[in-house]
Amino acid sequence: MKTIKLLALFPIAALITSCSSVKVVADMDKTVDFSKYETYSFLGWQDDSDKIMNDFDKKRVHDAFISEFEARGLKPVKENGDMAISLYIVVDQKTSVTAYTNYYGGAYGGYNRYRGGWGYGSATTSYSEDDYLEGTLVMDVFDGESKDQVWQGIATSTIVENPEKREKSIPAKVSALMKKFPVQPK
Repeated sequence: MKTIKLLALFPIAALITSCSSVKVVADMDKTVDFSKYETYSFLGWQDDSDKIMNDFDKKRVHDAFISEFEARGLKPVKENGDMAISLYIVVDQKTSVTAYTNYYGGAYGGYNRYRGGWGYGSATTSYSEDDYLEGTLVMDVFDGESKDQVWQGIATSTIVENPEKREKSIPAKVSALMKKFPVQPK
C-alpha cells in the first residue's frame, strides 16, 4: 500500500528538488586519466529504478546530464562510448521531529546568598513529526574498454511534489552532482 501511495503521489525525479539543498559525495579511481574520454554511452537505469519516475522527470534528468556532459566536451554515442554511464534512484521515507518549549514565568519573594525566593510559571512544549521523502540519485561511470568502474557520484535531497519547482531544480541538482566530476566544464 505504501509503495502504491509513493508511486501515485510523488513522481520521483523530484528526488532533486528546489527548497532543499543537495548533499553530494563522490569517489573515483585516482589512477584513471579522465582527459582521455571523449564519448559516453548511457547504459540505462539500474534495476529499473526509473519505474518510480514519470516520463517528464525522466526526460528532465536525462537532458540535464546531456547538458552537463556537453559542457565538458563529451559527446554521446549509442553504444561503445569511452565511458559508460548508469543511473540509479532510491527513495526513502523519513520523519523529522521538532519540539519547542514556551516558558512563561515570574518570581516573587527575595533572593539572597542564604536562601532562594519563591516563583511561579508555566511551560508548554509543542512536539511535531513531519513525514517527507528523500531521494538519492547514484551515477556510476565505467571505462568503456575495461568495464571497470572509474567514478561514482551520489546526490541526496528532499523530494517535493511541485512539478514547476522540479523543472528548474533537477538541472540544478544534477549540476551540483557533476561539480564533483573530474572533468570540469570548458
